[in-house]
Amino acid sequence: MTAPDAKADLHFYLQSARDALLWKLEGLPEYDVRRPLTPTGTNLLGLVKHAAGVELGYLGDTFGRPSGEALPWLEDGAEPNADMWATADESRTHIVEFYRRAWAHADATIDALALDTIGKVPWWPGDRDEVTLHHAVVRVIADTHRHAGHADIVRELVDGAVGMNKGNDSLAQGDPAWWEGYRSRLERTAREAGRAG
Repeated sequence: MTAPDAKADLHFYLQSARDALLWKLEGLPEYDVRRPLTPTGTNLLGLVKHAAGVELGYLGDTFGRPSGEALPWLEDGAEPNADMWATADESRTHIVEFYRRAWAHADATIDALALDTIGKVPWWPGDRDEVTLHHAVVRVIADTHRHAGHADIVRELVDGAVGMNKGNDSLAQGDPAWWEGYRSRLERTAREAGRAG
């Protein structure tokens, strides 16, 4: 595989994760994109904000290509997890535009550098801080897909919408009654296995 082909493959999977993550916001009111739906506070808009910061760090700063974007959650004394939720002053539009700017900056890094270019991850220990661009892109793809999976579950909890995008839910076909029966069967099986174990 040639380097341009490898870059095209990497970009395809990175963009599909980005698109899936943003799709999870579509059609929801402001409250639902912000509300924490897990004990650790996982929320849709926070996942997008976090993903933007990850791209700017690994595919910007790591390769000496700072974006100029303010990342206050990285400053000394910043509140823990400040990149995992949007403040009342940070609109959905602001966070989505911030993420799109992060995409553009990351894409410019990928386009400008060879995949074997060495960068230094500023927040890693100095004796283990070197990565290739290829490694950094794969890491960002994995992180973004992981968070898109989180968003898929959170969105399902909000209104039942699931899948990579509106036209691709990747689920077995079934009406609500079928899904309820399926879920009930899984619950019975889990209880049975729990008693046996």
